[in-house]
Order: sequence, then C-alpha cells, then structure tokens
Amino acid sequence: MTHPVVHWEIGGRNLTKLRDFYAKAFGWSIQEAGADYCLVQPADGGIGGGLMRARDPMPPYVTVYVQVEDLEEALRTVGSLGGTALVTPTAISETASFALFRDPEGNVIGLLHATGPIAD
Repeated sequence: MTHPVVHWEIGGRNLTKLRDFYAKAFGWSIQEAGADYCLVQPADGGIGGGLMRARDPMPPYVTVYVQVEDLEEALRTVGSLGGTALVTPTAISETASFALFRDPEGNVIGLLHATGPIAD
C-alpha cells in the first residue's frame, strides 16, 4: 500500500477515563505524551495510536492517519476530489507533522508525514 494507515486516535472529554478503559479492556500499553495526549502501543504489535483530551467545542471522535510524503500536496488532492481541509500542516515534533481533512461523506481523516518518532 502506497499510503498506509500508520496511526489512529480516539478523543474524549475525560482522558484519564479513556486511558483506564482501554488499558483494562485490551491490555494496551499507554504512556503520557503531554498534558492532553497519550501514546498507545497494543500488546500484539498492531498499529499504534493515541488518546486525546477533546476540549469544547470538539466532540469525542475516532480517526485514522494516512502516511503521506507532502501534507500540502495531499490536502490539495483531497480538495480537488471534494474533501475539505480542517487543519493545515502542523508540527507535532521536529520529525513529524499532521493535517486533517473531512471527506465528501463527513469523515475526519488525518494525514501524517514523519521522518522519525511522532512524539519526542
């Protein structure tokens, strides 16, 4: 697959509750990566992801992130196909950046460009 899904994210109002729920439900290893974010690595070696505190007016959500080489080019392509950019390219760390778009059916999808670890 040229542009694989490389990360997922679950957001909700109570990050502590989310963290406890997913750790107990699935045995996920979860580590803090900032005040409002935790990184998740499933025990089976599946695709890692994150849990995020969703602040008003952001509703709870689930999204996936697709790996791309150029965030701006990917957003232009998405726009030409009927999608809408929601978050322009934003640095996560020195080696990773993301963007978000809404597809024509209303799903929010992330784009990720990383040349190293997602979080420092």
